[in-house]
Amino acid sequence: MSTDGKHRFSKTARPSITLTAGHGIEGDAHHGLFVRHRYLARRNPKAANLRQVHLIPSELLEALKTAGIEVNPGDLGENVATVGLDLERLPFGTRLRLGTSATLELTGLRTPCVLIDRFKAGLKARLLGGSAGPRFKAGVMAIVSQGGAVVPGDKIRAILPPPPHMDLPPL
Repeated sequence: MSTDGKHRFSKTARPSITLTAGHGIEGDAHHGLFVRHRYLARRNPKAANLRQVHLIPSELLEALKTAGIEVNPGDLGENVATVGLDLERLPFGTRLRLGTSATLELTGLRTPCVLIDRFKAGLKARLLGGSAGPRFKAGVMAIVSQGGAVVPGDKIRAILPPPPHMDLPPL
């Protein structure tokens, strides 16, 4: 679990986070009803905030370490690191139940920006998908549909939307 009240690339590990329905994570720079991403907010400040929570598979962090790129939880700006979920392949609208009460709804793939290469040279190229599978491997974005407290180690359960399933769009 990681948050940051300012718009910085990396986020700080926390012992818990509190999700607020329709807004995101209390105390995080992306908390709000309207878009908080700096570039997107300049273009359309009244756009819905589809990037309230950033989730990333911990397996990606391990794969990057194996490739010689040291990346720790929170370094890529993610709020939640998951285990055992193929996040980027889940369909649009999938709900994730975190712990006992919190629920997220997946809205899209996190698109890696130029700041990723400023953080670690060559990292952006490693987060681009191949010809098969998702376009990006930098985690997913979600909105909070039901709030609640979440702590590291809480179980996460994916609830797929009814078919037909659509791929997550880039955000």
